[in-house]
Amino acid sequence: MSFYTAINCMDGRVQLPVIDYLKDRFKVEYIDSITDAGPVLYLAEKTDSEQTKSILQRIDISINNHKSTGVAIVAHHDCAGNPLDDQTQMGQLQLAANFLLSRYPNVEIIGLWVDSNWSVTEI
Repeated sequence: MSFYTAINCMDGRVQLPVIDYLKDRFKVEYIDSITDAGPVLYLAEKTDSEQTKSILQRIDISINNHKSTGVAIVAHHDCAGNPLDDQTQMGQLQLAANFLLSRYPNVEIIGLWVDSNWSVTEI
């Protein structure tokens, strides 16, 4: 079995595009989904929050128990949990990826942006 981890918004519109992208890009069987409302905000700006601690605990489970080969942090257009403009969210996405890289230096970390057409782009 092979796994990749997605830290994604709870918004159902972004789930399948991200899962399909990661399975195709990394040739894995399964995606461990860690969802929250606008998780990129917490990983970028609120790194000591309870939400961030919860996300990190779930990443640890995915990496340690499922041997996940990497982690994707996702932000998307029209996010109700982080209702900022696309450019600001993309900046947060970079900060969140850098934070995760500092926590997991031996794990591949990528940022994904889901646009208004629900297309996924690696940032």
